[in-house]
Amino acid sequence: MSFWQNEKKVKVLIGVLAMLVIVLVSIINRFTGIKVWAAQNLMFDFQILPLINACLNFSVGISLLISFYFIRKRNIKRHQFFNTLACVLSTLFLLNYVFYHFIAYPTAYGGEGWLKTLYFFILGTHVVLSALSFPFIVLTFYYGSMNMVEKHRSLAKKVYPIWLYVAFTGVAVYLFLQPYY
Repeated sequence: MSFWQNEKKVKVLIGVLAMLVIVLVSIINRFTGIKVWAAQNLMFDFQILPLINACLNFSVGISLLISFYFIRKRNIKRHQFFNTLACVLSTLFLLNYVFYHFIAYPTAYGGEGWLKTLYFFILGTHVVLSALSFPFIVLTFYYGSMNMVEKHRSLAKKVYPIWLYVAFTGVAVYLFLQPYY
């Protein structure tokens, strides 16, 4: 039996990967020395990176919607393609997010009143749901790629709406912060 056919080992790997991602994302803002160096030495305007992240998040959301359309039409090949595309785009987002927050200082939201409350609600739910859903998204993708259809279908019914919410609220967070970059 290969490693990928051993569901228990794969679940452990996904759990370890999820914990590493959560720890990395939690500590990246603490590297202030690198941020100072980046501001002085990088020869590109890294303030474009949040826009790239928003575009990646938007593309993930659209890919998920198209994937859902194709599974409803029973077109498995296209459903798989758009799910794979969503995973690839999500991975690119995560890499770009970590890179940006490694080299740039956090951007504070400057709005006031009910918009500030709305922003923090969207941000809070986005952050919590992205962290909680990450291992389940990977597990759902694993089930689908291993042709464990019933497990894939059962988990996808729960994970899909959360992933879709996380993708589009990522765009909303960018739009809220865009004037302050």
